[in-house]
Amino acid sequence: MASDQVAMFTFTLAGDRSIGPAALTALWRQACGTRDVGVDRKESHREGRPVYTLYAPRQLKDLHGVEMRLRALLESASLNASVSPVYR
Repeated sequence: MASDQVAMFTFTLAGDRSIGPAALTALWRQACGTRDVGVDRKESHREGRPVYTLYAPRQLKDLHGVEMRLRALLESASLNASVSPVYR
């Protein structure tokens, strides 16, 4: 993650589903429309499954549109995700 990036979204996946860093980065780049993104995955004892965090430049435009594309891309990849915005 570059120093000018901030957390934009976190999400968990239903069941035992997962996504690798390369696939998640590609999906997130497509949702954002930029290559300047970062992803992270941390195990969460509270959630009982990994929590994924998506990073992008602070000045990323059209955050609502980015969120809608992210949700659509996760759904089209058959990844039932619980997405939470962090940027608000």
